[in-house]
Amino acid sequence: MKINLGAGSNIYDGYINHDISMIPNIDVIHDLNVYPWPWANNSAEEIVANDLLEHLNDFMRAMEELYRIVKPGGTLKIKVPYWNSVFRYADPTHCRGFHEITFQFFDPRSPYCKERYYYTNARFYIVKENFVLAPFAPYFHIPGIKQIKISGKFSKRLVGLIGNIFSNVILDLELVLRKPDVTDNLGMYS
Repeated sequence: MKINLGAGSNIYDGYINHDISMIPNIDVIHDLNVYPWPWANNSAEEIVANDLLEHLNDFMRAMEELYRIVKPGGTLKIKVPYWNSVFRYADPTHCRGFHEITFQFFDPRSPYCKERYYYTNARFYIVKENFVLAPFAPYFHIPGIKQIKISGKFSKRLVGLIGNIFSNVILDLELVLRKPDVTDNLGMYS
């Protein structure tokens, strides 16, 4: 089974498409701030959670649910807003942003996970991590990058650019995580 959490209008063929709202082609409607989630332990070979985790009230509990549901050796594909990007703050329903170190607290190879192993039992290897960059967004349009329209005078755009250019370089993080399986030796940090 494959699950597309928080699908919205991004429906994936071959996946159970989930959302909090009754949207066309959604298979499961559930508020992910209510636990447990409606899937069995170790039942999903893959879970996609694009633009979802930032909306949930309890990030650690959500990661523990993802760990519970993903099969050993299964994958979790995540896209989240970077902690200091415009996308972190623009959406009024976002509860948090994420730093690239955030997910190292779940990777048993990481010194962050080894030092703070007691935070959670959820463990995922970081298989792939990408920074999503969109220079000058949303202040200036660059071909190939979706333009976000901003109201106001040119001076507001310029001040906004100057105030955010250094902290608004990485807009999102994209990660592929893998749940350890029986062939992995996690030692004392499992």
